[in-house]
Amino acid sequence: MGTLATGIEAVVFDCDGLLVDTETCWTVAESAIFAAHGHPFGPEQKALVIGHTVEAAAQVMAEYFGRPDAGADIAAELLERIRGELSRGAAALPGAAELVRACRAAVPIAVASNSPRELLDAALWSAGLAEYFTHSFAADEVRSPKPAPDLYLTACETLGVAPKRAVAFEDSATGIASARAAGLYVAVVPTLPGADLDHDWLGTSLDEPEVRDWARRLGA
Repeated sequence: MGTLATGIEAVVFDCDGLLVDTETCWTVAESAIFAAHGHPFGPEQKALVIGHTVEAAAQVMAEYFGRPDAGADIAAELLERIRGELSRGAAALPGAAELVRACRAAVPIAVASNSPRELLDAALWSAGLAEYFTHSFAADEVRSPKPAPDLYLTACETLGVAPKRAVAFEDSATGIASARAAGLYVAVVPTLPGADLDHDWLGTSLDEPEVRDWARRLGA
């Protein structure tokens, strides 16, 4: 739905669930924590935490469990569980490597992630994508992570591009809100099927022919 933007001078990618299949790691960790507190974990619960920082997701869980003061303890457990899952490896999602390479050949690119630097680096290296990014920005490196615009504004400033001339590729409402607030064009490939998300362009995969054709025309 929608048309991918023309006249683009930079592309900024989310990481988790967009470039790299790390949401599987997050879901395993989140499911275990929900189970430990006597709660099931399904699409409804996933929608509550997807796209958030470790700290924000943990606080959502704490509130959900009726233990609002337990956010810090849950965050520590969540980080440790995700770290363990990521150590087993995470693959690039379909079309991600090809799209990143095509965009990099035409315009400046960056990653803007709501993960802390440790998890972002682990994900990009595991998926074989780290070598393509000279610039990446993590949640613990800005004053306010997503849904605030800081990550995308920092990325655009570093790349020397006005936000209105940049595309953000996102998969979650939290990331979309951040990109929208920063003024980027928002291309969305949802992690959760059927999610009703704000977008300028909406697709089902980074491997769609429309995306590949668009990337080949970048910089022309």
